[in-house]
Amino acid sequence: MFYWFLKRVVLGPILRLIFRPYVIGLENVPEHGPAIFASNHLSFSDSIFLPLMVPRRVTFLAKIDYFTGTGLKGRLTAMFFRSAGQLPVDRSGGTASEAALRTGLRVLGRGDLLGIYPEGTRSPDGRLYRGKTGVARMALEAKCPVLPVAMIDTEKVQPPGRRIPRLGRVGMKIGEPLDFSRYEGLENDRFVLRSITDEIMYELMELSGREYVDIYAQAAKDRLKAERAAEKAGTAPTDRPEQPERPSAPAA
Repeated sequence: MFYWFLKRVVLGPILRLIFRPYVIGLENVPEHGPAIFASNHLSFSDSIFLPLMVPRRVTFLAKIDYFTGTGLKGRLTAMFFRSAGQLPVDRSGGTASEAALRTGLRVLGRGDLLGIYPEGTRSPDGRLYRGKTGVARMALEAKCPVLPVAMIDTEKVQPPGRRIPRLGRVGMKIGEPLDFSRYEGLENDRFVLRSITDEIMYELMELSGREYVDIYAQAAKDRLKAERAAEKAGTAPTDRPEQPERPSAPAA
């Protein structure tokens, strides 16, 4: 109930007035049944604007850090995220990844819309990075379509590290649903999962117009952090940056 109160009465009207968000491809969102929104990730505010513009409720898997803060601020932040329909997940990998997948499947099992970021974390520079295969596994196990979503200019109004957004207009493009039913029963085949994930990332690249880099976003963040530390120490990193590659086009 509080989700709809925030969306329709409190935050929704204010955000629409200030940021004038627009959406292209809203007709691709199914009126009923489960579906996955697979979005590029440019800003913290991505998880706010996408649910705002979609008529149906969208549940995002949010990193657990948002729910574990201490003090009054931490409790208020956790309360806001839960009220906004977001669910805490541990992104540390291993058994935590399996728990996150099960959380997403419960949302889809209710027939709801699930929002996830295949890159696993925000892009450090606006480019599109290699996707993780959890999105593919959920799509196969839940037997639901995947809708690629390109967020537009959200990193300009709220860059990483900025708490209060700047004034500006943001948008999103929702692509046509991707059907992977041809792979039914192969949710444990890692080659199939990688193929599906690459197809999703290819669609995201085409939809967003962003440059694609075939490494994980977290690895790019770690490299950037190391380079900054090296600059501060007056040394240069010895490893050469990997060259960007395009994900393979989906098979006909």
